[in-house]
Amino acid sequence: MRNNTTDRREFLRQSAAGVTGAALVGAAQATTRRDDPPKPADKKPTQFLIACMTLPYSQFPLQRALTGLKAVGYRHVAWGTSHREEDGMKAVMPADAAPEKARELGKRCRDLGLEPVMMFSNIYPEAKNALEVFRSRIKQASAAGMGQVLTFGHTKGGNRKLWVERFKELGPLARDHNVLIVVKQHGGETGTGAVCAEIVREVDHPSIKVNYDAGNVMDYLRVPPDKVLADMRACATEVRSFCIKDHRDFPPPHGDCGPGLGEIDHYRLLAPVAFTGLTIPLCCENIFAPRVPRPTKPEGVDALARRAREFLELVIQGLQA
Repeated sequence: MRNNTTDRREFLRQSAAGVTGAALVGAAQATTRRDDPPKPADKKPTQFLIACMTLPYSQFPLQRALTGLKAVGYRHVAWGTSHREEDGMKAVMPADAAPEKARELGKRCRDLGLEPVMMFSNIYPEAKNALEVFRSRIKQASAAGMGQVLTFGHTKGGNRKLWVERFKELGPLARDHNVLIVVKQHGGETGTGAVCAEIVREVDHPSIKVNYDAGNVMDYLRVPPDKVLADMRACATEVRSFCIKDHRDFPPPHGDCGPGLGEIDHYRLLAPVAFTGLTIPLCCENIFAPRVPRPTKPEGVDALARRAREFLELVIQGLQA
């Protein structure tokens, strides 16, 4: 028969355990933030295509950019704007180039083991010749077998009404060529993902979508990282690709940098689109380190490109585990 002392000890032990358990539950609840993404039920994981733009290699020949990216493990590539060749800076793809030229460059990428996923339009939607250039870019992208043409507005602002009119006109052509026009943030009146999403929803065409550039939002609008993440959530349903760049305010001066080297939480950035069932390219636009001089040799760019890829791979694995 148990005595009263034993009973009291057992009562105190169970009470302490109960208090500790309640404290642990409370602590767990306290660490759950309001912006934590809901746990996916039957949604399929997003197929993220980790690509690097050739843009970080702009001071070196395009061929060196392509071979370097393949050597450090990339399977997807986004075309930059221009590269320093033997006879000076040359456009990767001139706006007036025939689709056949883009088809040849697409084949050149694939022969190296790189699938092209995106190209720059190199034109503001409000420019006088925008429709002409966009039609050419759509045909080039289609010939190259790449799915997206990237555009953005002037840093001083755009003409939203004109954007909507032109995108409505371009949507059917893009659809017929199996190409998306994606609009990213670039300061001014179209500097947030939320505004870009509003424009896309007003256009209301499946071939006109949003590209998200967190570094640009933080840089041009000077907003803190948590506001960037809130902006991303506001446009997540329209996002079909990312221009990957980070941003750091400290130590000064502020500036863009490679993913994981700045102040943007890429786990929270990508979480809203981690289980969409869609294919979403992540195109590294800036891979450089804050305050550190940029490499003068292509091997230095190779190393930074590899680091960016490995960082994004770890983030995706963590989100979709």
